[in-house]
Amino acid sequence: MSQDVSRNKLLWIAGLGWLFDAMDVGMLSFILAALQKEWGLTAEQMGWIGSVNSIGMAVGALVFGLLADRIGRKQVFIITLLLFSIGSGLSAFATTLTVFLILRFFIGMGLGGELPVASTLVSESVPAHERGKVVVLLESFWAGGWLLAALISFFIIPTYGWQMALILGALPALYAIYLRINLPDSQKFIAVKTAERRSVWRNIADVWAKPYAKQTTMLWILWFAVVFSYYGMFLWLPSVMVMKGFSLIKSFEYVLIMTLAQLPGYFSVAWLIERIGRKAVLIIYLVGTALSAYFFGNAESVAMLVTFGALLSFFNLGAWGALYAYTPEQYPTVIRATGAGMAASFGRIGGILGPLLVGYLVAQKVSITMIFAVFCIAIFIGALAVLFLGKETKQQELA
Repeated sequence: MSQDVSRNKLLWIAGLGWLFDAMDVGMLSFILAALQKEWGLTAEQMGWIGSVNSIGMAVGALVFGLLADRIGRKQVFIITLLLFSIGSGLSAFATTLTVFLILRFFIGMGLGGELPVASTLVSESVPAHERGKVVVLLESFWAGGWLLAALISFFIIPTYGWQMALILGALPALYAIYLRINLPDSQKFIAVKTAERRSVWRNIADVWAKPYAKQTTMLWILWFAVVFSYYGMFLWLPSVMVMKGFSLIKSFEYVLIMTLAQLPGYFSVAWLIERIGRKAVLIIYLVGTALSAYFFGNAESVAMLVTFGALLSFFNLGAWGALYAYTPEQYPTVIRATGAGMAASFGRIGGILGPLLVGYLVAQKVSITMIFAVFCIAIFIGALAVLFLGKETKQQELA
């Protein structure tokens, strides 16, 4: 098999799983708005649904990141997707908030475990000169998943209910499991595993050892800022539109338009990342996200809301693409999945706090303007961490 065919096959197999993950997270933001009406949820309860999902993702990123450095990237891929798809299907039959929350935790574990391991596997399997571009293209499947989520939510939820949306979201994941049986594991991992047997505790300690402490600090701040703002803002987007006076169907329509802007966000980063480097791309797109968040929070007219919502999607998802390309490049193969998983896990704490904070502030009658200003500041802090603590890894061979 030629290198190009092998790379493309890996990209599609990993990307399909990524797409289905995104579809679930995307549908959750629409389902939140539907559940609020059906179950009469308070703002705090809605915040908890998003936060329990992130608690699961934090646990999953840590546990499965550690496991991927022990048993391999491929095996963890399959385990996490099974966990996520079964949980997603079962959650369609939840009749109480408690059951729904428990299932969201397990779905979150699968999601949180899969994403850093997928980017690690792809990073280790493509040449240095195109590694960043290919990982960003992997991340671009996330936009496809959100787009599918928006379409399913727009056409299915109002007519057939949120349960049908979740069932549809669970079915395609089984296809990705079939594909992953044919997925080769990372040759770099196999070589390292053959040469050396390491304990989980040694791997954890090495992530914070002197050679890697600076980039670990940078990554943890960056991941926290990006995840905190993303889940705080995007899980609440349809609900924020409803709060601004639009109907549920209209809010779905506007969020669908905003979601389309994710694709050029990813593709522009895929083009730039091997040209101007990881640091420059991250800083530009984080600053763009912060400014878009500020103006979205202040927007009053439909035109302003949709424009700055689209810019928010463009810059924020572009930054995500660069983040997933940048993270595995900070560590050698023996601790790569552990380091990426630990950074993602710490970031997911932000994903727990973001939706909860919005729920609390909405209940306290704090304006949308002030809420989005908080996210604006958080993203600027992430950009400063990259500027002062980050190192450039463009086209460098992985250790």
